[in-house]
Amino acid sequence: MGKQLGRIRLLCHEELGLILAKLTDPGDRITFSQVCKEWFQLEALHRSSLRLLRHQFLRQVLPRFPNLLTFQTSEHITDPDLEFIAQTCPQLETIDLTTLGHKPFCLLGFGLVELANRCPKLSKVLLKRRRSITDHVIVSFIKFAPNLVHLDLGGCYSISDRALKAIGCCGSLSYLDLESCGFTDRGLGFLANGSCAKTLKALVLAWCKGITDVGVSRLQKMQCLEHLSLCNSSRHKITDIGGLAISAIKTLRTLNLAALAKLSNRTVAALAENCPNLEVLDVSECRLLTGAGIRAFRGHMCLKTIVLHRLHQVHASDLEHLVLGCPALKSIFVHGEESLSEILPLMQERTRRFVRMGSAFPTYSSK
Repeated sequence: MGKQLGRIRLLCHEELGLILAKLTDPGDRITFSQVCKEWFQLEALHRSSLRLLRHQFLRQVLPRFPNLLTFQTSEHITDPDLEFIAQTCPQLETIDLTTLGHKPFCLLGFGLVELANRCPKLSKVLLKRRRSITDHVIVSFIKFAPNLVHLDLGGCYSISDRALKAIGCCGSLSYLDLESCGFTDRGLGFLANGSCAKTLKALVLAWCKGITDVGVSRLQKMQCLEHLSLCNSSRHKITDIGGLAISAIKTLRTLNLAALAKLSNRTVAALAENCPNLEVLDVSECRLLTGAGIRAFRGHMCLKTIVLHRLHQVHASDLEHLVLGCPALKSIFVHGEESLSEILPLMQERTRRFVRMGSAFPTYSSK
């Protein structure tokens, strides 16, 4: 308990810690830390996350926060920097190094291995667009990260089948982003036949040019996959053969097949029949699709959002059919304000309930 000093009651660290736990707003925590030097130090000890905006301040700032659980920066960072983070914050669970631009290729990866070795609780790693990351780094990293749940390698062009073989052995992985990576059907086979096939819930394969129906068909072995994106992946190499295989994944909730030009009504009809939990479907620019394919979803009980950008063979009557037949449907996205202005009056006149119509791309997430 706190001590009495004159008329002022001094709170002990445990009591102050309880107060800090109630302050979720960052501004309130800053105000708390400005009361006195003791409170300033205490707030730092209880800080669980940090976003570094300037690389040059890393070694000055980080020692104040030894109990961090989450570290984030989009700035230039080196392997010695990661080693320093590992030494300073051994309780780290999440590290987000996502970069938005073209940063210098200064991260070779041995620091990442040291991070996994020194931070046993590390479970979430985001390396999006850190293009110097290679297969060798990921293979070594995986060996020291037994609790890995979330791995984002989107935009790491050098990642190939060798890295996927190691990732496939992860027995706790639930989220994997491989957007724009350089693997092939063989790599997808490693994922589908590995331990991660029993745990993976979200898989992003957008803009992956090395995969075909062969690799996509292997994904049906994944037992609990809920979110899958194949947007712009080998758009002329994935056909209804792959589409029908995907429809066998009955656990799917969100599916992005945008710009897969060889998919037809057969795939959409199979999805409507075989995927009872499907909530979000994006078939934008699948130009072989017609209204007949879209109408196959009539009677589907879970579909909430469907994205139909640039589908010129789908008409207002097809959308009306969809609205009246899908009790959970909330949103339909079509291409362009002009299309929307033509369709919306017909929908409002002919339907007995309201479904949001839009022309902008939806912001659904598979995370």
